[in-house]
Amino acid sequence: MKSRWYELKNKAVALRKRGFSIGKIEKNLGIPRSTLSGWLKDIKLSRAQKSKILEEWKNDLKKARKKAVVWHNEQKRKRLEEAEKNAKKTLSEINLKNPLFFELALAFLYLGEGSKKNTETAIGSSDPKILKFFLVGLKKIYKLDINKIRCELGLRADQDPVKIKRYWSRILELPLVNFKQVNIDKRTEGIVTYPYYKGVCNLRCGNVAIQRKLVNLANLYCEKIISKN
Repeated sequence: MKSRWYELKNKAVALRKRGFSIGKIEKNLGIPRSTLSGWLKDIKLSRAQKSKILEEWKNDLKKARKKAVVWHNEQKRKRLEEAEKNAKKTLSEINLKNPLFFELALAFLYLGEGSKKNTETAIGSSDPKILKFFLVGLKKIYKLDINKIRCELGLRADQDPVKIKRYWSRILELPLVNFKQVNIDKRTEGIVTYPYYKGVCNLRCGNVAIQRKLVNLANLYCEKIISKN
């Protein structure tokens, strides 16, 4: 019994003899690869034809990879947009004027990033946004004079302490004189630091009462939520 594509066999054979790959013939004529393999198995290709097919395969592979990258990037962009949209929706339903929400958020930030062992309120991060949020909380909720915050930097061996002090002073809007102590990680000697990395900045104030309240607030909230489930 002849297959439904039998009338195209001569075209397929002619294309193969001209040096077309089975994949291209499949695409041009719409004939299944399994059928083509049977029809064309005895056709011998020249070395030049084989080389051409190999080169075309490599080029097609490069194009496919580029398309895959574009597709994956587009899908990622859509997922990020969806995540931002959902986050904005949740944020719109929170009363940001209520200082209790702010204090609770500050408590969880401190529970994750702040110092819990020392008898002081202190937090360290390489992310300026986290430290700015912390400073705003100290100022608005606890009425602290943030200009009195003590600052300590943890830097890599190839970083310039003077330049990094100026960076953190400017970005956090704190007096340069507040940046007194600098600790250099000697383990990083001989290793080049990425330009965007500005070390770790630690903010310290002597008021341990704030630390205790933030830690207790976050822990008690967790316990209350857990107990209800």
